[in-house]
Amino acid sequence: MPDTAALAPRVIQAPLNYLRPIAERPRRYVAAPPPGVPETNIETEAHLVPVEDGRGREAEFTLDRNGFALIEAPTGFADWYDPAAVRARYLPEVERVVRQALGATRVVAFDHNVRDAARLQADPALREPAKRVHNDYTYGSAPERVRSLLPAEAEALLRQRFAIVNLWRPLEVVQESPLALADWTSIRDEDLVESDLVYADRVGVTYQVVHNPRHRWVYFPRQRPEEALLIKCYDSADDGRARLSFHGAFDDPTSPPDAPPRRSIEVRTLVFWNPADA
Repeated sequence: MPDTAALAPRVIQAPLNYLRPIAERPRRYVAAPPPGVPETNIETEAHLVPVEDGRGREAEFTLDRNGFALIEAPTGFADWYDPAAVRARYLPEVERVVRQALGATRVVAFDHNVRDAARLQADPALREPAKRVHNDYTYGSAPERVRSLLPAEAEALLRQRFAIVNLWRPLEVVQESPLALADWTSIRDEDLVESDLVYADRVGVTYQVVHNPRHRWVYFPRQRPEEALLIKCYDSADDGRARLSFHGAFDDPTSPPDAPPRRSIEVRTLVFWNPADA
C-alpha cells in the first residue's frame, strides 16, 4: 500500500488577512476622499490557516476546476518599470499566452500593476504586495468592466462566455510574501462582501472576504519568473466551472529572515470564447 503520509501535501500554518465584519459597506478611496472622510473603513483580521504547498502537484490545479493554474510562460521582456514599454510589448505577449492557454477566441489585456515594496518611495506608481484576501471583481462589476472598456461591442460580447483572468508573474524567485489562492470548491457566496473602490471618475466594485474555516488555500513556494499564475477573477459560465479564486499575499513563516522584498507584475485580461469553443 502507498504511504499516505508521504503522499500528503506539505502544509504550513500562515496568517491570512480577512475582512473584519462591519455594519456599513466597505469602501476605499483611490482618489483623495472628501474632507473629513477617512481613506477607507476597511479593517482586516488575521486568521491562522493551513496553506497547502502545490509543488509537485501543479497539474492537479486547473482554472475551470479550482480557479487558478500555474503554467510555464518564459518571457524575454525586462523593462518592468517602463509603463509604456509594458503596454506596448508585454501586454500583447500576455494576450497571446492567455489565449493559447485557455483556447480563447480573443483576449484583451487592459491593466497592469508592478509590485515592489523596496522601490515605493522612488516610484509612487508602484505598489506593495496586497496582504489581504480579496477578489478583483464581483459578479456584477465584471460585466460593467466590459461595457466601460469596449462600449461599442459590449452587448454582443456579453451574450457569449467571457472571463476576467489575471496573469501574475514574479520578477525574480519569490522568497517572501508569496500569493495564496483559494480553491473554488471551498468558496461560498456568503464569504464574499461587495466593496467600493472609489476613483476620481468611477467607482469599481470588488469582493472583500470574511473568514470561513472551510476555505482551502494553496501556494507555490519559490515561484520563478518563468512561471505564471493564471487567476480567475470572474467567469460568466455558471455550469459548475470555477467562477473565481480569491487570493492574497501572506507572510510565509518559512521565508528566510533576509529575503529580498517580492517583486511581481500582474496583468488583468478580458477573455472571450466563441460559443462553439466555450
